[in-house]
Amino acid sequence: MKLNPLQWSLHWQILFSLALSGIVALFILPLTDPSFSTLVLQTAQFFGDLFMNALKMMVVPLIVTSMISGVMQLGTTTGIGAISFKTVLYYTFSGLLAVLLGIFLVNLIQPGRVDASVAQALLGEASQVTASSGLLDAVEGKDQSDLIDIFKRMLPTNVFKAATDNGQLLGVILFSILFGFFAGQLPDNMRAVQKQFWESFQAVILKLTEWIISFAPIGVFGLVLPILYNAPIGDLIHTLFAFFITVFLGLLIHLLFVLGILLKLFARINPFTHLKAMLPVLLTAFSTASSSATLPLTMDVVKEKAKVSNKTCAFTLPLGATINMDGTALYECIVVLFISQLYASIGGVDLTLGQQGLVVFLALTTSIGVAGIPSASLVAISIILPAVGLPVEAIGVIWVTDRMLDMCRTSVNVYSDTVAAIIIDNSEGGSPYSQALEKPKLTA
Repeated sequence: MKLNPLQWSLHWQILFSLALSGIVALFILPLTDPSFSTLVLQTAQFFGDLFMNALKMMVVPLIVTSMISGVMQLGTTTGIGAISFKTVLYYTFSGLLAVLLGIFLVNLIQPGRVDASVAQALLGEASQVTASSGLLDAVEGKDQSDLIDIFKRMLPTNVFKAATDNGQLLGVILFSILFGFFAGQLPDNMRAVQKQFWESFQAVILKLTEWIISFAPIGVFGLVLPILYNAPIGDLIHTLFAFFITVFLGLLIHLLFVLGILLKLFARINPFTHLKAMLPVLLTAFSTASSSATLPLTMDVVKEKAKVSNKTCAFTLPLGATINMDGTALYECIVVLFISQLYASIGGVDLTLGQQGLVVFLALTTSIGVAGIPSASLVAISIILPAVGLPVEAIGVIWVTDRMLDMCRTSVNVYSDTVAAIIIDNSEGGSPYSQALEKPKLTA
């Protein structure tokens, strides 16, 4: 490995940035003057916010240009229908596997089975946290009827307004699909003009995206440093360690084994080859905790390193960033059952198999429409809790760990998107990793 970090590959630069942020946050800043620490944190947050804003700036142009170009390349109704069916089928299947894994682990480990006094203290603290943090304002009035909004967002009254709202990316995606399809039905001379325009527009966006991504190590350091510095490590270890481990274990098993088996079974690709190639994506997703913000890098790496065709990337990845939330669905299940176990510890009634089945269904459906932004799953959890007779206020019990687990589950969400692109491209006759598999290398 080269000694100069500037000459390292992007994933090593990001990993170095993460390690450096941990050292500074946990070992250096606590020993310095508070005013200096505040200055360092504010400066880091500034650069982190700049990086996040730059990534978010590219999301809508990238979705629009990529999907319109991709759908025009598909050409016919049959092509669109086939790849759409495969994409939705994969996302539904992988999400179901994640939810079932979460249900299995939380029932096996039972992190909420504690002494009544501990459970009472946790739930009492949860209600205070929920009130003081404004969580209740964010989720108040949410119920199962909000699932209808997922479909409403697919047809926004103003697509330009929807483009500025992270919660309405579904509308932008559907508009782009329809635009690309009907542009592909134009006469040859007009279709050629449209195709050239959108492909050249996409090329510019991709060049700009690559330039922004080159600043990822600085942005990652700025984003992670304040989180690590302010993390309540003591509370995490003493009160919610079992819950944290349950979620983390579920996410790790799903990423390494479930998705790895799908990759090997349906695309005959070595899962570790893919994991190595996707390290920059995973680390950026972990740092930003946003599937949407990571999308520009995801598309770039999947096309360049995995050799997935442009048409497959253009369709599966933007759609996946919005509706494919394996990690989120797994997390929602574990949270709801963890809270129910806490209430059972103080004399409440355990959830029946039927109620757990309802949790599985709601976790799968609510995760589909969750916006690709940090902590959006809290709203989805607030829909599930009343459906099984649990108070929304109890959501505060997981507030301490939510941010850190949000980073972990976003990585799983994004990694599942990349696996989908590999599997679907292989089913369409593509040859993912056709060059990389000949001489697998991990340069630095």
